[in-house]
Amino acid sequence: GVQLPDEGTIRIDGTEIVLNSPQAAIQAGIGMVFQHFMLADNLTVLENVVLGAEKLHGIGERARTRIRQIASDYGMNIDPDALVADLGVGDRQRIEILKVLYRGARILILDEPTAVLVPQEVTDLFGHLKELKAEGLTVIFISHKLDEVLSVADDITVIRRGTTVAAVDPGQVTARQLAELMVGSELPTPATEESTVTDTVVLEFRGVGLAVDGLRLLDDINLVIHAGEVVGIAGVEGNGQAQLVDLVMGMRRPSDGAILLDDEDITSWDTRRVREAGVGFIPEDRHRHGLLLEAPLWENVILGHQTERPASRGPLINASAAQAETTRIVEQYDVRSGQGPITVVRSMSGGNQQKAIIARELDRDKPLIVAVQPTRGLDVGAIEYIHSQLVAERDRGKAVLLVSLELDEVMSLSDRILVMYEGEIVGQLDPKKTTVSELGLYMSGAKRDNKGGDEA
Repeated sequence: GVQLPDEGTIRIDGTEIVLNSPQAAIQAGIGMVFQHFMLADNLTVLENVVLGAEKLHGIGERARTRIRQIASDYGMNIDPDALVADLGVGDRQRIEILKVLYRGARILILDEPTAVLVPQEVTDLFGHLKELKAEGLTVIFISHKLDEVLSVADDITVIRRGTTVAAVDPGQVTARQLAELMVGSELPTPATEESTVTDTVVLEFRGVGLAVDGLRLLDDINLVIHAGEVVGIAGVEGNGQAQLVDLVMGMRRPSDGAILLDDEDITSWDTRRVREAGVGFIPEDRHRHGLLLEAPLWENVILGHQTERPASRGPLINASAAQAETTRIVEQYDVRSGQGPITVVRSMSGGNQQKAIIARELDRDKPLIVAVQPTRGLDVGAIEYIHSQLVAERDRGKAVLLVSLELDEVMSLSDRILVMYEGEIVGQLDPKKTTVSELGLYMSGAKRDNKGGDEA
C-alpha cells in the first residue's frame, strides 16, 4: 500500500483487492518488514509495536504482556520498555518482526530479515518461519543470500530490473544458476588468489579501551592491519564493532590505549583530520551517514573531500570542477544516474547510491579503507562489483578494514578474521582453515581463544 500499481491486479485468497494505503494492507492481513527500518527512535519498543494498533491490546500492561509472550515464543529477548534509540541494528530488526506478529498478519513480507543474524540465529528464524507456514501463514522472503533462499523457500521468483524473469523450484536450481538469472549473465569463476599482504603496518590498535558512563564497550583491543591486507571483523551486531569504527574515524576518543596510522599517533585526531590523512570510509548506513539524499550527486561525491582539489578553490567550492570530476567518476565506476552530476541522490537506486559512495572513497589514493557493511541490501550484481573493487584496492597495496555481518562476505574477502564478542577480540581465524559454524561459535561467545588481534 505504499505504492499504487499503474496496471495489473493484486489478489488475496483469489479475491481482487486494492491496497491504496499501508493501513489497507494491514487490514488485509499483510505485515511488512522493510529493509530500512520504520521505527521511531524516541519511543520505546512497546510504543513502536503498538503504534497504529492500540485497539488490539491497549497501550499498557496487556500490550506489554503480549509483546513479551511473542518475543519469548520466537526467542527474540527484547525488553518492551527499552528505548529504540539505545538499541542496535539487530534488535531493531527483531522489533520490526515483532510488530508484524503482534498485528496478527497472515501474509508476512520479510526484506533481508537475516542480515544481522549469526548462523545459529538464522536457523532458529527459519524454524519459526516453518512453524508459521504450518499454521497456514504465507511468507514472502526477499533476500540476496541465495543459499538461505534455497533452504527455506517452497517456490522462488526471480525479478530483474523490475520484471519477473523466472519462477523456479528450489530443488531444481543451484545458487549459481539463481545468481546468473538475477544478474542476467554468466558470473565469472573466482580465480585462485595469491597473498598480497606486506610487512608494512598501516593501522594499529595498542591496548585500546572505551568506557561510557562506567560501562566498558571495548576492552584491550589489539589489532594490526598491513598494506595489501583485508582484515575482517565478524560478530553479532552490538558487540563493539560500531565503537571500534568510531575510534578509527575520530568520532570517539578511546578511554585508554593508542591508535596509530602509518606509525603516527592519531588517538586524539578529529574526523576531518583522519579523513585528510587518507582514510576512506564506507559507512554502515548510507542514508544516515554516507549521503545527503536531497543534494545533487556532485555534492555527495565531494563529501569528506571538500577541502581537497579539484573540489576546493581556497575556502570556496569549485562547483564546475567538482561536477567534471563527478562525471569522470560516474563513468569509471558505472554509477547509473539519470541526470549525471546534477541527479538528486534520493532518486537513485540503493545499489547506485552505494556505488557512488564506493567510487567516492576508492577513487582517491588512500592507505586505509574502512568498509562497514558495504553490500548490505544490494543485489548480486552490485555485490560482485563492490567485492571486486575492494579486492582491487587490496591488490594495489591498500589496507582494508572490513566490518560485516555477512559471514560469506567476511570469509571470502578477508586475509584474516577477527571475531568480536562483548567488546573484546575473542578469536583470530584463517578464513581458509575455518568454517561458518566455527565462526558462529566465536560470535555467540561459546568459544574463544584469547589470541585477539595480536600477531600470531
